[in-house]
Amino acid sequence: MASIYAALDDVSLRFGERIVLENCSLDIVKDAITCIIGMSGAGKSTILRLLDGLIVPNSGHVYLNERDLCHTSERELNVLRRKVSLAFQFAAMLDSLTIGDNVALPLREHTDLHEPQIRKIAEDALESVGLQNVYHQLPNQLSGGMLKRAGFARAIVTRPELILYDEPTTGLDPIVSHLITNTIVDLRKKFGGTAIVISHDLHSIYRMADYVAMLFEGAIIAYGPVEEIRRSENPIVQQFLHGSEVGPIPL
Repeated sequence: MASIYAALDDVSLRFGERIVLENCSLDIVKDAITCIIGMSGAGKSTILRLLDGLIVPNSGHVYLNERDLCHTSERELNVLRRKVSLAFQFAAMLDSLTIGDNVALPLREHTDLHEPQIRKIAEDALESVGLQNVYHQLPNQLSGGMLKRAGFARAIVTRPELILYDEPTTGLDPIVSHLITNTIVDLRKKFGGTAIVISHDLHSIYRMADYVAMLFEGAIIAYGPVEEIRRSENPIVQQFLHGSEVGPIPL
């Protein structure tokens, strides 16, 4: 039986009058890649923020490695957060720092390593995403796809147990999207750990996902191995996967 690393248990979340999640439950299998799909604005990225402890639900529980983030002190929460890394949708590099310094930033902030050690680990992280010679370059000198991969290097540099990828292929051409997808798969193979990917890119999802969860109207309405979801008889899932205007999803 698969081991669960993180979970949402009957979570409800509102922003003012807007219901984002309602009685939402989701299991994240350890050492697997789980992709979360759903319509734009459905609350997928909100799930990432819940699992990173950045927001707290109105009700329900959020678990990370068997710890309930909703009933954890700020000090304990900061320790747990160090086991999680977020690869931002647009890389979120600091323009004034070189790529190498951007990647090394988590090590400088959260470890007592000496500078030569930090430099070596950051270089190795960049090499693992295929960026061997960009350490001294500035973010504005890299292409969009290279920036994404540099963001991945920063996300893995502390060897987290969970990596959260927010729309990693958005705005990229098909060739670069394929490269980014392969990088995510390769990183999981090389370093292990658990990953959650928010994406609308079905080709990418079918390539990388072990499990897929579909979020619709505040709840997970379908969840399972990727091939099981592709064969789902749920008309909402099928309408989404086929991009059809005809079906139960209101447009």
